Amino acid sequence: MVFRTAYRIIGNAADAEDVLQTVFLRLLRREPSAGALENAESYLRRAAINAALDVVRARRVACIIELPELRSDPRGHMLELRQALARALAQLKPRSAEVFALRFLEGLNNGEIAEMLGISRVLVAVIAHRTRQQLRKELGPYLGDRS
Repeated sequence: MVFRTAYRIIGNAADAEDVLQTVFLRLLRREPSAGALENAESYLRRAAINAALDVVRARRVACIIELPELRSDPRGHMLELRQALARALAQLKPRSAEVFALRFLEGLNNGEIAEMLGISRVLVAVIAHRTRQQLRKELGPYLGDRS
């Protein structure tokens, strides 16, 4: 689950494996006084999202590819779109990126996310909506007429 979550954000198996290691090393280094995790799945999923976003933020090297080239090569377009989405997610506020990743990359519903994050379903829906709008603006050049 940790690998899959990281891979969906980063799109690179080697980096996703690094995230997997990072998450479990952090878990091992937790203070003994922190006790047992109340919801291990929630913790691991959130930790994977945050660690994956850290990798994307650290990488911040933008590849410049001509848009006409992308449109003539659908596979290249998808790769560049995935990289642009990862960079855009890394620039979001942590809560917004987390909600977006849980909702649209992990496929959780608003109720599950609300319970996991300790916020209301309405707030989850608002954050998801605003984040989608913001990402749609930033990814407009990659989406063409669909933006």
